[in-house]
Formats: sequence, C-alpha cells, structure tokens
Amino acid sequence: MKTLKLTKESFGSITETLLKRSTSSYPEQEAAVKAILNDVAEKGDEAVFDYTERFDKVKLDSESVKVTAAEIEEAYGLVDEKLVGIIRRSMANIRAFHEKQRRQSWFTTDDRGIFLGQRITALQRVGVYVPGGKAAYPSTVLMNVIPAKVAGVDEIVLCTPCGKDGKVNPTTLVAANEAGADVIFKIGGAQAVAALAYGTASIPKVDKIVGPGNIFVALAKRAVYGHVAIDSVAGPSEILVLADETANPRYVAADLLSQAEHDELASAILVTTSEKLAEQVSKEVDGFVEILSRKEIMEKSLDRFGRILLADNMDDAIEAVNEIASEHLEIVTANPFETMTKVRNAGAIFLGTYSSEPLGDYFAGPNHVLPTNGTAKFFSPLGVDDFIKKSSVINYSREALAEVHEDIEAFAKAEGLTAHANSIAVRFEEK
Repeated sequence: MKTLKLTKESFGSITETLLKRSTSSYPEQEAAVKAILNDVAEKGDEAVFDYTERFDKVKLDSESVKVTAAEIEEAYGLVDEKLVGIIRRSMANIRAFHEKQRRQSWFTTDDRGIFLGQRITALQRVGVYVPGGKAAYPSTVLMNVIPAKVAGVDEIVLCTPCGKDGKVNPTTLVAANEAGADVIFKIGGAQAVAALAYGTASIPKVDKIVGPGNIFVALAKRAVYGHVAIDSVAGPSEILVLADETANPRYVAADLLSQAEHDELASAILVTTSEKLAEQVSKEVDGFVEILSRKEIMEKSLDRFGRILLADNMDDAIEAVNEIASEHLEIVTANPFETMTKVRNAGAIFLGTYSSEPLGDYFAGPNHVLPTNGTAKFFSPLGVDDFIKKSSVINYSREALAEVHEDIEAFAKAEGLTAHANSIAVRFEEK
C-alpha cells in the first residue's frame, strides 16, 4: 500500500480522490436510470417485465413475479441447516440491539388545560431492496427487514433479482422468510426501485425504500426521493483503521482487505502514528493479496483508494479521521475507549483488537447499513427511527388560549399574516 506523510497537501489529495466515487459522477448511468423510471411510471408492469427480460434474461409476468410459498419451502431444502442456525442466531442479536432503539409516544398536561405530545407511528408499507443474481446477501436482508419489523411496519415488500431460471437465491429467501418479509418479488435494478416508488398492477407502492444496490439502484433511489422516502444513497464500502504502535499489523492488514475486496471503488485507509506499523501492515497486505480469492479487485481498490497515512501525533490522526468520516472505523490503540471519546464522525466504531469489521457485518447486532462518502458527518446507521414518523399533538382549552391569544395575534401581524391573526382573534370576539 502507498504510504504518505499526513500533511494538508496529502490529505487534501486523498479526500478529493474519495469524493470522485460519489453518485454525481455517473451522468450516462443517470440518463439511463431516468428513462427506466419514466417507462415504469407510465407503463407499469409492462415496463418492469420488459427491463427484467432485457437485463436479467428472464421472462416474468404478473403471476411468476411473486415468490410463492412453495418456492420458499424449496429454498429451505437447499440451504445447509447449519447456515439456517447461524442466520437465526444473527437475527437474535440484531433484533435485541434494535429493540433498544424503540421509542414511545409521550404526552404532557398542565392545570391550565394544555395538552401537548408527540405521537409515534410506524410507516405503513416499506420496500426493501436486496442485491441478487449469482450472489446472496442474507445479512443485508436481516439488517433491513428486522428494524422495520421492530418498528412495527405493517407490510414489508422485498425486491431482489432472480437468475435466468426464474429462481431467487435460496439463502436470500430463507433469510427473508426468517426475518419476516411479507411479500417477495423477483425483480431488481432501477426498474424495481421504480415499481416500489410508483406502484404497478403487481407491485404495491411503498412509503419508503431501503437497501443497497449497484450504481443504477443508487441513482434510482436518489431520483425517486421526495416521491417516496429513502434510507440513503449508498456509496462504495469504506474502512478506516486508526492505530498506534500497539496494534497487530497482521490483524490490521486483514481488516483493511475485508473492505477492499468488495469492489474496485472500495476504500481502505490506515491512519497511524507508528512508522514501523505502517511498514509491517504494507507487507502483510501484499502477502494476503497474493493468497486471497479476489486479488484483482483488491489490487485495483488499494491502488486507487487505499492509503497508509503516517501522522506526527494522535491528535493529527484523529483530526484526519473526523474529516474523512468513514463508514467503518476501527480504533486499535493502547486505550481505544479513550480514543473514541475524541472521534466525532464515523458510521460504526469498532474498538480494540478483537472487534474487526466483519463482526458488525454479520453478527454483533448493530446495523451494517451505514453512511458512506463522508456523510457520517450528518447521517446515522439504519435503525428503527428510519421506519417511524412523528406527529405533534396540540390541545388548548379556551382558558389556556386566552392567556396567549394577543401574543399570537401580534406575532402573526408582524409577519403580515392577518388571516393567521384573525383565526385566533375570532375566538375572542365580544358577543
């Protein structure tokens, strides 16, 4: 890996390079997505099935697009029982974590006759997008469906592409069934996002779309935002390891590669105060790349977006960490808990030698759908709050309003809104 001295110039170059991975950098794909969205909005099922046949090489209709109970039962026979058990244990951890996020409605009253509160209700229908085709992502299914279930969403509609044989990956089906998806459709890509956003004869319109996908899915979600809600526009995977001389270089190298293997746009960065550790990690990375299966992807990822930054001191290192605001942050220092108190921006924080990033991906319980591309400065991981909405509740007695009506009228008149003022004043007209 390339090692650079952490300076204003080197850091500026890195952040500029990372920003090039933004979804705003794909004008050709954006035009294609716009055409797909327009077609689905206008033609509904016809467009969805046409694009599915064109891109996924499978012909579907209104009957075959929906996964049947028989297909789910068949999937259980194709998935190793041991893996089913692992999925269930992972689910238990994810559910337990997210149940702690649940909020309650609240109300207050006083003796003047004022009743105020906040009413929390779950979204009615949510669409979950899960990438598919040859690959299976049961962990993604769990991370998106379970918080929606915990929040109390009435209906969870899952979309995932099928293979040329018209079958959805059995592991995906098992995870979806275990997590509690209500209905599963065999469609993917921008056409699936459009169907969820606009609704068709076969696929119901949802209130919110969550879940990761390729650049076409990401651009489609961004385009339909406002028509429906979305979780975020996810960018390529990222890991940043903050380490001092106490870190194990072999572990750090392995953790960096756990994200570099995702795709060629993934970012893996080590920020350290130890020159010796930097040298050792670089050698370990080279060794691992030679023996791991996704060598070509990792090499391209590391060449473009992988760096080792050597800082003069921990304060400078932490400043860089906060500015990058990585999706995944591992802190491997002599006292990681103390170091964490100085970190402001990160999607998920992994503390210490034995808390490697894949622990969060699969099993610990916190959500692995995280803000990317520096958006951890203002966005949070997917959670129960993403599947609820809040309504303010207001009730005043006549006596309570009488105490403040002149203030309200004066405020409204100061803004030139005489009808607002009148709406209050009419209640106190002399009879």
